[in-house]
Amino acid sequence: MRYIWQHIDTILKTYDGSLPLTHFLKNYFRQHPKLGSRDRKVLSEMAYCWYRSEKGLSNELTQEEKIHACLTLCNSKGKHIVSFLQTTEQHSPFNLEVLFPYGIELSSGVDKLSWLRSMLVQPRMFIRIRSNNAGVIKILTDNAITFEIISDNCLSLPNGSTVDKLLDPTYYVVQDASSQQTGNFFTPQKHQKWWDCCSGAGGKSLLLKDKESNIYLTVSDTRSSILHNLKERFKLYNHKVPSAHVLDIADALATQKTLGNTLFEGIICDVPCTGSGTWARTPEQLYFFNPLMVKGIAALQKNIAVNASNYLKAGGTMYYITCSVFKEENEDVLNHLLETNKDITCVSSQLINGINTHADNMYIAVLKKKTTAE
Repeated sequence: MRYIWQHIDTILKTYDGSLPLTHFLKNYFRQHPKLGSRDRKVLSEMAYCWYRSEKGLSNELTQEEKIHACLTLCNSKGKHIVSFLQTTEQHSPFNLEVLFPYGIELSSGVDKLSWLRSMLVQPRMFIRIRSNNAGVIKILTDNAITFEIISDNCLSLPNGSTVDKLLDPTYYVVQDASSQQTGNFFTPQKHQKWWDCCSGAGGKSLLLKDKESNIYLTVSDTRSSILHNLKERFKLYNHKVPSAHVLDIADALATQKTLGNTLFEGIICDVPCTGSGTWARTPEQLYFFNPLMVKGIAALQKNIAVNASNYLKAGGTMYYITCSVFKEENEDVLNHLLETNKDITCVSSQLINGINTHADNMYIAVLKKKTTAE
C-alpha cells in the first residue's frame, strides 16, 4: 500500500485551502484515474481526518504516525481504512485546544470544548420530508437504510446514504437539521411580500414556500449562477419561480435602484459568514482559518443587515441568520443593527446548537419593525 502513502503525501503538500477540499480531491482523482474506488475512499478519509485533528498532535511524530493517530482520533471505522489503524497507542497526547488557539469569543449557547470536539466527527446527513412521510419512511425501511427521526419532517441518516436512488426527488430536500429549524421561526401569511436577500441556492426560500406557497417572493444574491440553481430547484419542487435579482445588498445605492420603494412583510437575511458553525463538515476551513477575516466579514454583515432592514414594512419581521458560532458575527451584528435602526426591535435570538444531533450550528435573531402606533 506504499502508493497510498505517496499519494496522501502529495495531497497534503499541495492542498492550500484555496478550494473546498472536496473539489480539490475530485480534481486530484481525475488527474490520477488509476486510483480505484477503494483508494479514493482511503485517501479522502485520511485527508479529512488530517485536517480535523493534525494540529493537536505533537510535531515529533512522523507524517505516517500522525495519519494513524488522526484516523483513530476521528473514530474512522470504515472497512476500507482498517489496515491503516496501527500502533495508535504509542502516539503522544492530543491537545484539543490547539485546533483553535484564538481568543475569539463564541456566542452564548455553545461551549468551546464541545464545539472543538465536534470537529472530530463528520456530521450526519439530514433530509427534510416535503410530502409522503409514511411512504418515505417505508421506502427507507424496506431498503435497510438506517435513520433517526429528529422531528415530524426531519430524518438523520448516515453520510453517503443513497436516498437519491430510492426516493422521488419531490418527496424530500437534503438540508441540515439546524438549518431546517430556522424555518420554525418563519410565519408567512397568504399574499404577503417576502424577500430572501442572500438566498444562495434557496434552502430557506424553499422552507418558506413549503410553509405557505401563496406568497410573493423576491430573492437576491451576488452570484447569477447560484440564482440559476435556485430557479431549477423551484421548478423541481413545483413552486412558482420567484422574482430574482443579482444584487449586493451591502451596496445601499444598488439595492435602492433595484428595489425602489418596495417594502416586505418578511425578510430572510441569511448573511455570508465564516461558516464556523459548519466546520465539522469542512474541517479544512478550520485548519486554514485566518482570524483576521472575522472583522471584515462582520463589517459586511452589518452593512447587509442595516440595508435590508430599511425594506421591512411596519409590523413586518426580519430574520437575521448565520451559520457561525462567533459572537462578533451574531450578537454584535444584532446590537449594531438595533443601535442603527431604531425602528427595529428584537423579539428573540438564539444559537441553534446542533452538536448533540451531529448537525450544524446556526444563529437566528427574529426582529420586528415598529408600527406607527408604537
